[in-house]
Amino acid sequence: MKQVRDFTISRIIYLNPENFIIELSSEDPIPEILPGSFAELKIDNDPDIFLRRPFSILDTDHENNLISFYIKIIGKGTRKLAGMKPGQIVNIIFPLGNSFTPVNDGKVLIVGGGSGIAPFILLGKDLLKRNNRISFLLGARTNKDIFLVDKFSNYGEVYITTEDGSLGEKGLVTHHSILKNNPGKFSQIYTCGPEPMMKAVANIANNHQIPCEVSLENTMACGFGACLCCVVATTGGNRCVCTEGPVFNVKDLKW
Repeated sequence: MKQVRDFTISRIIYLNPENFIIELSSEDPIPEILPGSFAELKIDNDPDIFLRRPFSILDTDHENNLISFYIKIIGKGTRKLAGMKPGQIVNIIFPLGNSFTPVNDGKVLIVGGGSGIAPFILLGKDLLKRNNRISFLLGARTNKDIFLVDKFSNYGEVYITTEDGSLGEKGLVTHHSILKNNPGKFSQIYTCGPEPMMKAVANIANNHQIPCEVSLENTMACGFGACLCCVVATTGGNRCVCTEGPVFNVKDLKW
């Protein structure tokens, strides 16, 4: 059930000048949150920032009533969040959207590009509990843009590509040997990141008849399907990413 709730910033972890993790605490228990869900964060005390900002839920700690988000600074709203301090209040609407389809006893590949890594800590936790063997493939421009490897390694093997070759294999994620040599060994693929990357991963999955789900990063101003700014074309007609996504089976998308 969706909730509107004030949270207190417990800490902000700066990964580099452009990326950070914000951890929020609550006096009340955190409801069950499924991998792939997102939240809309309100940014107060700035008349120029009217709309909430949507972010995938990175992780939860139910024992301590914590929820966290991985955020890349791309505009005024995210910059304002990055400048907030522990103890300040952030109002959020959560959990929103649908979730990834879980699988059991499979061999799963999770492909994240750039800030597309955000939904995959929760997904890794869930899939490991379901006795899956998990491989994470993370891609970025340079080694300075690769984050949370230690977190992902708690749930599976981690493979890396960087466009300049400064970490892992050189090239795009779709150039990595794990995808080029034998992608058919995977029983399920999940991906999130830049649209060209997701389309390329989806093509590989389709060519090898592997089920594949993507988490779309369309602009979601309201989170309730009212503003229609996040509409995506599917085989069943236009769909709002915020209410009928953000997770879609690639076979349902008109890409």
